[in-house]
Amino acid sequence: MNLNSPLFDKVRTRPVAEEARPEDALQCQHPACARKGEYRAPRGRDYEGQYLFFCLDHVREYNQTYNYFNGMSDAAVQAYMKDALTGHRPTWQSGVNGAPDPGAASKIDSAALLRERIERLRRMRQEAAAESKRVRVGKAAMKALELLGLDETADKALVRRRFKEMAKRLHPDLNEGDRSREDKLRAIIDAYNYLKSVGLA
Repeated sequence: MNLNSPLFDKVRTRPVAEEARPEDALQCQHPACARKGEYRAPRGRDYEGQYLFFCLDHVREYNQTYNYFNGMSDAAVQAYMKDALTGHRPTWQSGVNGAPDPGAASKIDSAALLRERIERLRRMRQEAAAESKRVRVGKAAMKALELLGLDETADKALVRRRFKEMAKRLHPDLNEGDRSREDKLRAIIDAYNYLKSVGLA
């Protein structure tokens, strides 16, 4: 591997961080203390992220007297506690720009929504059951129904009634022996017999 390659000219590396040595530790920031300040303590409100360094004895003393809310009024402390509930992030009321819609209900009636959904599912099941019960009509059966002047929604009783009406109208014995419509009568009888054979009459 050639380390003098022009490809490695632009590679940057971080400098090695120097390890913190114990002798580099700060001196305790308590007045008149010469020990090392190995323990950090927060400086206080308005100094977030800044620390004081103390020895063990003085950090304990500092922590016992530390009060983040020192110098704040009761109202300011209450406001801080209220904001702490939301992580000091802004919040808004629900609705459009925080204003409730006067026409909308203030609470959603979950029971009514559930009843509506159950009713919708029940209707869908009934429609599916009615669809599955409906007899599928083939082309020949459709042609036979059309000869009787009916469509695929006709039930057995309607097919029988229509056949009887048309047979009476076309039969030569009921038309003073007129045989001119005998072919139409035969076609209707054949259509009715076919519908009977497939279970539609």
